[in-house]
Amino acid sequence: MAAASPATKTKAQTKAKSPARRTRNTGRRDPLAVVLLKQDHREVEAWFDEYEQLDNDREKLALFNKIALALKVHTQIEEEILYPAERGEVEDDMLDEAYVEHDGAKKLIAELEAMKPSDEFYDAKVKVLGEYIKHHVKEEEQPGGIFAQAKKGDEDLDALGERLKARKQELMAQHGRSAAH
Repeated sequence: MAAASPATKTKAQTKAKSPARRTRNTGRRDPLAVVLLKQDHREVEAWFDEYEQLDNDREKLALFNKIALALKVHTQIEEEILYPAERGEVEDDMLDEAYVEHDGAKKLIAELEAMKPSDEFYDAKVKVLGEYIKHHVKEEEQPGGIFAQAKKGDEDLDALGERLKARKQELMAQHGRSAAH
């Protein structure tokens, strides 16, 4: 019986330490705004990876259109809601760079929307857009990045998350209606 007790204590000690470690690694304690934006990031990253596996032009176009819509909506909600709310909480240079990175991505998306997957450099431009987005995501999510600085600020990021979520739903519905017409 005495031999079981140390093992039990070890398991209990392990369990006591696990939640803190798990929380830090998974971001479970992130506020809603950060959770939603990170979900968008993961979704688009997966689509870029999926795009690289495609050979069919029709499938490439359909997937690129999903990527483009997601990026347009994501950048719009960040620019309309997150970035203005975090001005003063997040370093100005970092926010300014984020706006410029969004602008570059929008221009590349517009170029791609004017092309067909069979056009020269189409796949290369999609690849560059993906790399560009990965760089931008890293800058937002890295320690000391936009999200980390925002979490240290005074803004209620859960309430801000509700605003982001509502605006995203509104924009997705608008884009769905315009695609149907």
